[in-house]
Order: sequence, then structure tokens, then C-alpha cells
Amino acid sequence: MNIITFSRWLTLIAYFALLILLMLWQTVLAPPQLLPISLVLILLVGPLLFPLRGLLHGRPYTHAWTSFLVLIYFIHGTVEAWSNPDVRLYASLEILFSVLLYTGTLLYARYRGRQLRRQTDEPDTPGQRES
Repeated sequence: MNIITFSRWLTLIAYFALLILLMLWQTVLAPPQLLPISLVLILLVGPLLFPLRGLLHGRPYTHAWTSFLVLIYFIHGTVEAWSNPDVRLYASLEILFSVLLYTGTLLYARYRGRQLRRQTDEPDTPGQRES
């Protein structure tokens, strides 16, 4: 398995694990007491749905900006783990999945982007290269 395939699988597994964790955490495991569940789901899970199509299609640009988006979930998990001992396990899982997603998206964007760039730089026929 090459690095592009590995990073793509890492990205997709971590993405769906984070998505499922957040939905279960906010609805079943430890629902919020002050805010409506629907509002919390819109604020927490909503932004995570934006890159779904691009991740499923393997677009390097989507992977690149998803690496920035996932930092929000890392921060959320860190704050929850520090401040709320009741949900420390769920917050730790959120931190783990966000770090894995960040790593996967960065690796995929880097190596798949390089691969695509090399493919566009290569001439179609051997005799067309200019010196």
C-alpha cells in the first residue's frame, strides 16, 4: 500500500469516526442540558459535512482545507477534556480522531498533489519535450 492510498483511508476512517462520535456524544452519550440538541448538532456536526463530497471524491484541495477545519475539533476536544471530567473519554476520542484526520488530510494533499502535478508536467509523447 502506498502513502496516497494509506492517507486516503486514514482520512476517511478518521472523518467518519469523528462524525459518528460527535453525533453519538451530543445525542445519546452526554446530551447538552442548556441548549437544544438540534442547535448543538448544527454547530458541531454541520461544518464537518461541508468537505464530505470532496473527501469521498479524493480531491487534494478539499483535503488541504479540511486540515484547517479539523483544528476546530481538536480545540473543542482539548477544551472539553480539560474542563469537563464527565466527558473526558469522549473528548479524548475527539482529539485522537481529529489528529488522525489532520494527519491523513495533510499527507494526502501533499502526495496526491505532487502526483497530479507530475502527471501534468510530463509530455504526452516522448518527442515533445522542449529543452
